[in-house]
Amino acid sequence: MRAVVYEQANVVVVRGWADPEPGPGEVLLRPVLTGVCGTDHHLLAGGFMATYPLIPGHEIVAEVVAHGPEVDPASVARVAPGSLVAVDNADVCRSCEYCRRGRPLYCRNFRSLGCNAPGGFAELMVAPARKCFALAGIGPEVAVLTEPLACAMHGADMLALTPGSDVLVLGAGPTGMLLAQLLLHGGAARITVAAPSPHKLELAGAFGADETVLLPRAGQDAAYEKLKALAPSGFDVVVEATGAPDVLSRCTGLVGMGGTVMVYGMADADAMVPFSPYDIFARELTIKGSFAQIDCFDRAILALQTGRVRTEGIVTHSFGLGDFEQALGATRLPGAVKAVVDPQR
Repeated sequence: MRAVVYEQANVVVVRGWADPEPGPGEVLLRPVLTGVCGTDHHLLAGGFMATYPLIPGHEIVAEVVAHGPEVDPASVARVAPGSLVAVDNADVCRSCEYCRRGRPLYCRNFRSLGCNAPGGFAELMVAPARKCFALAGIGPEVAVLTEPLACAMHGADMLALTPGSDVLVLGAGPTGMLLAQLLLHGGAARITVAAPSPHKLELAGAFGADETVLLPRAGQDAAYEKLKALAPSGFDVVVEATGAPDVLSRCTGLVGMGGTVMVYGMADADAMVPFSPYDIFARELTIKGSFAQIDCFDRAILALQTGRVRTEGIVTHSFGLGDFEQALGATRLPGAVKAVVDPQR
């Protein structure tokens, strides 16, 4: 088969790779759409949990080709050959101290397809049958957002929003827009989205954001003053969804007394942000993180099936395997929001 391969940090090729064989409890899959994510950039640069050589791709919709041995009988009908599934890329050992304590997302042996195990930018792949979810009523172009929406679900879980909160989301990438919708449905009294791309802000407004503020990449002071004018006493919650340290550094100045800052965007591991310890102490601020997800796929699929979370306009560009490097850079194209790869093209 052909696959995108990160040979080592900053070296990517499309080349032949041995066809995988499903092991016990696994299924052989033919990916039909795999989303491109900012994490793919971090992995290529040698960050996050990359192990080389690596077939990336963790936002996966695939067709079931065949079952391996010992597939659980309950999974046989649900993931019958020929059916389309969304693949939950995250798995845990269920035996380390964190798994035993009911905190599996902190698993010491965390395994993620496309991050430290072969993923979906390939013509074939394998995955545990129990990690494949049927897609009744959802097409691939919607289902490819299941994994990012599942991560947003976990972010909403971690935030535990108080109804009536005034919420600012900094960043209007796909996951920022998905999380903003969840917080809107979760009881926020007002959602404000700030981002540097007018077309993304327009989409965020169509998805229900009450206020949108253009946050240019240069000369941002005026935009931050506008945000402060919207909430003179500070927002109850500020979500940093860009992964940019300079944006995160502004967050404590935008949140109100007793408020919460959520670090949702992924920055480089060595990035540092200056905070005032006294400010956090005196105003009793809370800083939370949100890392991936481990048990949110079923809820994400239901939200997509009902249309409660809207996705139209998020996927803007599609590429084949041979154009993977173009897909990685697609967010720089005019009007782009999210790119996907069709490994069978």
